[in-house]
Amino acid sequence: MESAHSLLLNEEAYNQLGEFQKAEFIFEWLQFLEKLLPAEIRENQKKLVEQLTSLLNNSPGPPTRRLLAKNLAVLYSTGDTFSVYQTIDKCNELIRSKDDSPSYLPTKLAAVVCLGYLYKKLGRILGNSFTDTVGNVLKAMKNAESQGRYEIMLSLQNILNGLGAAAIPCHRDIYKAARSCLTDRSMAVRCAAAKCLLELQNEAVFMWSTDLDSVVTLCFKSFEGSNYDVRLAVSKLLGTILAKALTSKQKTASTKQNFRRISLEDVMELLGTGFLRGSCGFLRASGDMLKGTSSVSRDVRVGVTQAYVVFVSTLGAQWLERNFSAFLAHILDLVSQSHPKAIQSPMDAIGCRRCVSFILRATVGGLLGEKAQIAAAKEICQAIWKLKKVVDAAMSDGNLETKINTTDVTASQHVLVCALQELGSLIHCLGTTAAPLLQDSSTGVLEAVISVILHPSISVRLTAAWCLRCIAVALPSYVSLLLDRCIERLSALKSCPEAVTGYSFAVAALLGAVKHCPLGIPHGKGKVIMTVAEDLLCSASQNSRISLQRMQAGWLLIAALVALGPAVVQHHLPRMLLLWKCIFPSSPKDLETEKTRGDAFTWQVTLEGRAGALCAIKSFVSHCAGLLTDEVVQRLLPPLPSAVDLLTQLSSIYKSYGNSLKIPSTVYRQKLYELLAVLPPKAYEGNFSAVLKELMTDLTVTDSQTDASAFLLPSLCHENDLLLLGPLLQETDHRFIEEQLLLGNSIAGGSLEYDPYSIYEKFAKGDSVPKPLPPALSVICAATRLFGVMFSHITESHRLQVLEQLLNSIKQTKGSRQQIVQLHVVSAISTSLKHLANCKGSLGSEEVRRSALMLIMGALESNNSLLRCAAADCLARLAQVVSDSAFTAGLAQVSFDKLKSARDVVSRTGHSLALGCLYRYLGGIGSIQHLNACVGILYTLSQDSTSPDVQAWALHSLSLIVDLAGPLYHVHVEPTLSLVLMLLLSVPPAYAEVHQSLGRCLNTLITTLGPELQGSSTAVSALRTSCLLGCAVMQDNPDCLVQAQAISCLQQLHMFAPRHVNLSNLVSCLCMNLCSSYLLLRRAVVACLRQIVQREAAEVSEYAVALVKESKEDFTPVLSSQILFLADVNIREIGLEGALLGLLDKELDPRLCQDIKETLTHMLTSMAVEKLSFWLKLCKDVLAASADTTQEEETVKGDDVSVLTSDSDDAFHPFRNPRWSTRVFAAECVCKIISQCENAGSAHFDITLAQERKQRDSRDDFLVLHLADLVRMAFMAATDHSDQLRLSGLQMLQIIVRKFAAVPEPEFPGHVILEQYQANVGAALRPAFAPETPPDVTAKACQVCSAWIASGVVSDLNDLRRVHQLLVSSLLKVQAGKEAQNQQYNESTSTMEVLAVLKAWAEVYIVAVEKQKNQSDTNKHCLKIANSSEESYRDVTFSASGLLDLVQADLGTLSKLWLAALQDFALLTLPPEYASQLPAEGGTFYTAETIENARPHYYNSWALILYATALWLTSTGFIVVDPDEGVTNLSRPVTPTTMCQDSSTRKCIPEDKDYFELLNVLHRLILTRESPDIQLAALEVVRLILFAAQEHVKEKRRSAEVDDGAAEKETLPEFGEGKDTGGLVPGKSLVFATLELCVCILVRQLPQLNPKLTYSPAVPPGKHLLLSEDGSRLVAAALVILSDVPSICSPEGSVSVLPTILYLIIGVLKETAVKLQDGQLPLTVAASLQALKGLLSSPMARAEKSQNAWTDLLRSALVTVLDYGLLQELDEVSLLTAITVFVMSTSPEVTTVECLQKRCIEKFKTTLDSKDPLVQCKCYQLLHSIFQHPNKAVSYPYIHSLAPSIVGKLQETERAKPENAAELQVIQEGIKVVTALTAAAEEQHRAHLVACFLPILISFLLDENALVSATISAKNLHEFALQTLMQIGPQYSSVFKKLMASSPTMKARLESAVKGNQESIKVKTTKHAKNPGKSSSIQLKTNFL
Repeated sequence: MESAHSLLLNEEAYNQLGEFQKAEFIFEWLQFLEKLLPAEIRENQKKLVEQLTSLLNNSPGPPTRRLLAKNLAVLYSTGDTFSVYQTIDKCNELIRSKDDSPSYLPTKLAAVVCLGYLYKKLGRILGNSFTDTVGNVLKAMKNAESQGRYEIMLSLQNILNGLGAAAIPCHRDIYKAARSCLTDRSMAVRCAAAKCLLELQNEAVFMWSTDLDSVVTLCFKSFEGSNYDVRLAVSKLLGTILAKALTSKQKTASTKQNFRRISLEDVMELLGTGFLRGSCGFLRASGDMLKGTSSVSRDVRVGVTQAYVVFVSTLGAQWLERNFSAFLAHILDLVSQSHPKAIQSPMDAIGCRRCVSFILRATVGGLLGEKAQIAAAKEICQAIWKLKKVVDAAMSDGNLETKINTTDVTASQHVLVCALQELGSLIHCLGTTAAPLLQDSSTGVLEAVISVILHPSISVRLTAAWCLRCIAVALPSYVSLLLDRCIERLSALKSCPEAVTGYSFAVAALLGAVKHCPLGIPHGKGKVIMTVAEDLLCSASQNSRISLQRMQAGWLLIAALVALGPAVVQHHLPRMLLLWKCIFPSSPKDLETEKTRGDAFTWQVTLEGRAGALCAIKSFVSHCAGLLTDEVVQRLLPPLPSAVDLLTQLSSIYKSYGNSLKIPSTVYRQKLYELLAVLPPKAYEGNFSAVLKELMTDLTVTDSQTDASAFLLPSLCHENDLLLLGPLLQETDHRFIEEQLLLGNSIAGGSLEYDPYSIYEKFAKGDSVPKPLPPALSVICAATRLFGVMFSHITESHRLQVLEQLLNSIKQTKGSRQQIVQLHVVSAISTSLKHLANCKGSLGSEEVRRSALMLIMGALESNNSLLRCAAADCLARLAQVVSDSAFTAGLAQVSFDKLKSARDVVSRTGHSLALGCLYRYLGGIGSIQHLNACVGILYTLSQDSTSPDVQAWALHSLSLIVDLAGPLYHVHVEPTLSLVLMLLLSVPPAYAEVHQSLGRCLNTLITTLGPELQGSSTAVSALRTSCLLGCAVMQDNPDCLVQAQAISCLQQLHMFAPRHVNLSNLVSCLCMNLCSSYLLLRRAVVACLRQIVQREAAEVSEYAVALVKESKEDFTPVLSSQILFLADVNIREIGLEGALLGLLDKELDPRLCQDIKETLTHMLTSMAVEKLSFWLKLCKDVLAASADTTQEEETVKGDDVSVLTSDSDDAFHPFRNPRWSTRVFAAECVCKIISQCENAGSAHFDITLAQERKQRDSRDDFLVLHLADLVRMAFMAATDHSDQLRLSGLQMLQIIVRKFAAVPEPEFPGHVILEQYQANVGAALRPAFAPETPPDVTAKACQVCSAWIASGVVSDLNDLRRVHQLLVSSLLKVQAGKEAQNQQYNESTSTMEVLAVLKAWAEVYIVAVEKQKNQSDTNKHCLKIANSSEESYRDVTFSASGLLDLVQADLGTLSKLWLAALQDFALLTLPPEYASQLPAEGGTFYTAETIENARPHYYNSWALILYATALWLTSTGFIVVDPDEGVTNLSRPVTPTTMCQDSSTRKCIPEDKDYFELLNVLHRLILTRESPDIQLAALEVVRLILFAAQEHVKEKRRSAEVDDGAAEKETLPEFGEGKDTGGLVPGKSLVFATLELCVCILVRQLPQLNPKLTYSPAVPPGKHLLLSEDGSRLVAAALVILSDVPSICSPEGSVSVLPTILYLIIGVLKETAVKLQDGQLPLTVAASLQALKGLLSSPMARAEKSQNAWTDLLRSALVTVLDYGLLQELDEVSLLTAITVFVMSTSPEVTTVECLQKRCIEKFKTTLDSKDPLVQCKCYQLLHSIFQHPNKAVSYPYIHSLAPSIVGKLQETERAKPENAAELQVIQEGIKVVTALTAAAEEQHRAHLVACFLPILISFLLDENALVSATISAKNLHEFALQTLMQIGPQYSSVFKKLMASSPTMKARLESAVKGNQESIKVKTTKHAKNPGKSSSIQLKTNFL
């Protein structure tokens, strides 16, 4: 492909290629040329033109011819145009050619395309040549087939675009041609014609003036039999033309006198005609309508509906605001009584209502801002009031006209339904910003909705209830109010049937809303509703006129109540189960009696009641799984057999009483099936056969002629396969109306009146009305689901029987009926196989498999493509369930054989898909043979150009196989890629489905190649080029879904090989499609953006802006045909980020919105710090767009007024009226920006530094410089009408306060920068404390208040009081108690608010106390300097004590409330087993019923409240003064920190049992909390408890000695644990509890210490663990505690615990004594040695009663240590140190036993011989201390045994001088030992020792010559020896003199050394004299050493 990259076509390389490679080569060259062309090419132009025109004859494919034409046009537009006429003539010649062969067709088409592009680019430059060209092209069209017509239309569109007004002479001809094409049989031609006409209408005035009626009629005709793309294109044309006709009347009125002025009414009438009468002429339609036969085809109605939306979108939001009244009247009139025939059948009515709802939603919901939406809601409300008056008049009129009027009433129902739905949706979207609308009494929204609850039509009553639900979800504060009102009306009007159903619907709908309202409703409401429901059920039989309504209402209320979940239901469960039991007959006999006794009406009531009961129990099982205990299940089961019996009797009852029971019996079936499907199958095992029989009947003997495939099958098909079935099954913006075109003509889709029980269910899309299906379809859906559950639980023989019966039933039916039965059966089987697969069940024997396979195979060859899809997936499920490779291979073989022989499209599509799906659930394809066979056959099918369907299905199947084969597919990648490219370059664009399948293939191939695409080999490079080429072809495809595939492929390529994807081109493509009219394309664009900005956010942003600047036209993505209307979004001004924010505001698809948010978040994370001003301005623009409305209404006092008036400029906002959700996102973005800046550096929060750096480089930007904007944004958000935005604003304010509180104000020293914004903060917080504010907002505001007060920003108390006063007002509310709580929300919200207030006060109090403490610490310092700065000192004191004074006033109240809250928390933290002991009425701040909801709020606030309470108690000395109860001395809790601090404390030292309890709590804490910090803190508390207990024992001993001073000591009682016996009682003993806790810590860190684990495989022997730092600290802390334990025991008690303590301490030593690199001891070893020393020094070791036992035990311990010394891997130093501790710290009798002493000495001996200098050194140090032991019995044996060898080692040094510092240190330590030995020796032996020692020391001295060349170690040894000699010499002068006299050499050596030393001192002294500074520093060092 490299050879294709040249300006001129490389003909040599081209001619060497094969046919297909040539096409690929040409496309690659044309692509390269397109990039080059704007360059200077004049010298090569002629050659290029020749090459390009010659390519026209080479039959170029569709993408190639488009690219060829573009290049030719650009070539002429940038170069010379001299030969352009020749080119045009050549093209015209080619078109005129008589050759009609298929091979010549591509050449003709290429010529047509070339002409289009040439005229588009060159336009008027080409003069009048266009008339011939257009004539020629139109002539060619007469004989052209669909491809030709398609290309000609697009070419004419381009010609018109290029010529503009110059083309007027041809307009009529083009118009005529396009008219015929607009109703062409080919849908692609219709789309092209619509585009051509859309271009034509720009200049052809007649289209929207004189010929307007015919154009409109033509569009209506075009809608007939159209597909989605046609409806989209034609509706765009129709809407645009009508908008043009309306807006352009002024311009043309003066020029043409005969011009008919077109008014809005005319336009609406034209559109209304299409909506109501379709495409036939007015007269014919009216004639049909008189006969009653007319029915407008649905696709026309849907097309017109879309045209309405385009019409309004084109005119814009402002036009809609101005004309909304007229528009609304017209739209609602479409479903009014003015046109009764349009809504003559329920199906038509539902279809029309949907269309009207869509028009209103798309225009009002999609175009208008919040203010305009509120105005629209008022208009809708007025319409409801008008209709209400009509109904009232009709209902109250008793004259003869009543009959006529009732038709008015029924006809008005559809208008009301549409109005109420739109009103509900509007308010739902507005959220809490709709509050002013509902508070406006002149509009009376609530009154209007509630008034129509009594409408005679059930649909209106239900929709009014739904509207109330929407209001409740939007404004949670209205839920309780509305519930009360509806319950009250229901009770008052329970004799009126409409009132009973209407208000029960309303209550049920409101209960459904509660799940969407986090603040809930008061718990008592449930009780009231249950009572009303019971009353209705009990009184149902009293009045037959309304028994049906009461029965239905009662069960509906119970079912809705149950959906609220276990917390509500558990209190009403017994009553509900009793009602359930009573509704069914208790025995079969009773049922028989019922049958004989009833009539049609009683049966209707009975069936309604029982269906309701079944629904309530299903709701209970679905929503309250937690309450389904065995006992409850047992109570649920008894009525089930009776319910099933009634099911089996239904057909006979139906026959007896006729048609009136048809719907009730169907609904009963449906509800019973739905209940059984959610119950465990074991519950109704006994009724299996009866239920199955009924299911089979429902599925096979269907009286319904309705094809329900659109409802049943999509959920059973795999989502990937649904892509094959066109846009109707995919998600689009028009799904809401397009859905009805999927269905047969007998059904328009679901509607609320089909199942009132759906009104309380939770739906995925919150604002869309539930759409339950008609009962006849719902029962089929329920039956297939239940069949699936039951089939997997019946026996194998039964399964076979069932399957054979199903097969027979299909064989016995014919035609369309057979297809319906087949559809039901396949749905049932598919559901069964899904269940079997999920529960890992098996299908059964060969016969069962065969029967199932026959059923599926029949469907695989059905004419219904949806059924084929479902069957293919079903086949895959069958393979999964059987899970046998031979069986799966057999299935594949069946499809192979079929595909080889079959020639019909149906078989080939079905079986090719079956091959692709077969291994879907088996973990992929593992067989190469199978893979090769599949690939071979699918390659062939995908090239079958006679059938695009076969191609599309085969390619889709191939994409599945590529995916499933994974790495196995690598061998086929290259040929498959070639196939895909060949088809992409040759398949006509009209076959969009083939191109979409090709896109999926390419995508899976890229995924299969994965990271390999980064490779640089030739093969990989070729594959990569092919992939990029494929993407380029798809990007040029006119079909938007193919473009979406291209973007998805490029996204994959960017992930695997980012360097090879041209990011600039990709971003350009993404920006162009950012607001496509296709939802899937927009999703693909944003998904791709989301991925690429994670890696290259800055580049993407820059490319987007650069693209706009380069393009000549302003790049403003405007889409008039779309709900999405982005005229305001201009990338040039606000960047891609702003465009995305604008898109987010207009977009209605939740998934897309989520992706946009994630994209923006990634961009913000990467770029916010660099582009700080830009991002903050974006957020400010979004937030400021809504600020004006809020600020007008906000009233503030004092200085706060200035805040609101500042900055209120009316500047242009890029975001007009953004939705509240967008504003919330903007506020969240600001918080993220602050967080990003925090990570970016300190300058963002330091104004001085920021200003300095800004001066240095003006491009630098810092957050602190934008503080005013931040505060303003927080203020705007916090004072909005939207509660969510207020919460975000308060959160932002809290973050700002916390982050900027400490930033000083450089201009006013001593002040902080935030101080100037205190008025803003006050103004932002005040509204949150208003009485009507929701509790969550107030709770958040409390946090901000406490943060503000605690931050210390404001030092002036008067200023602080403003915010403080808000907290005081909240405190008063808390004091008022539960009675005064808000009754609007759940009781747990009061708990949340109360605790938020108490937590805020706690935080303020804590800060005040800390400040005062800091104040007292600095007082002395301040007093010293008080004279110089008296005022500032006074300020500081005042602010600290002043804050405390502020709190002090309310401290009495607060302390009680804090203690009450802590008491509540203590109760709530009790384990579940104590639940029965909790107070029945709840705690101080929570109620018993809402205990679970309240718990999180306590967990959130207890810590701060506890801390504040502790501080307060400490300050009062635990004495509380209560005016009611007098002075109370609180029992002081065991707070170890305060124990034993003074004598008064000792009086209240608690008893041992208190300690014991506290230790148990700590033990539990250690077991449950893994945090090392918590565990360390717990151990610290244990240590303090032990300390306090020691004091306690000492105190007792002391007082006993004083009391019994005269008595003998022997008679004193023993104090401490263990008393006289030494016994410790587990469960009561403090010592035992302490040991338990320490063992827990130690064993968790060192499992080897547990004797049970020592020999287990979990702990390998001899392995040393290097503990983490935290682990080491924990072990050390535990050892400290262990060593103190004996001190709180009696002597006997200490003997009991000593073995355990010794075992643990020595165990830690053994397990952790590992040698470290630097010779340091590990922390644990040091701690164990320290603990050992503490233990051995214990007084108990010497106490009379325990001394002997201790001595024995300590000897055993020493033996253990010595035994450990035999282990190789232990650190010798640690063991020697331990031995030394024993020798030094115990009494002599422990270690002087001969055998022990001998072993110890032996250990030292071996260590002295160690090769490691560090070990030797440590050994000398330890011996040094032993030799100095005061007891000679201890030290002498060591001296006798070890001194000779030490001296010997020193003598050896004479020969081998030390080579390094370590060896030197060993010798120095040896010298020190001998020096100490000399001092310790007895007088008579000392002279001998000195005589031995002096020669050794002198031998270390060096003479002058040797000193110069000696090593540093030798020099240091020389100096050390000399110093020692100079110390010893004077001490033992006589021996010294004798020795010197006897040895002249030694004397000479010593003198020389002394002399040298003196000289060096002199030299140093003179140096120091010169530089005294240095001398002093050295002196200091020396002294330090």
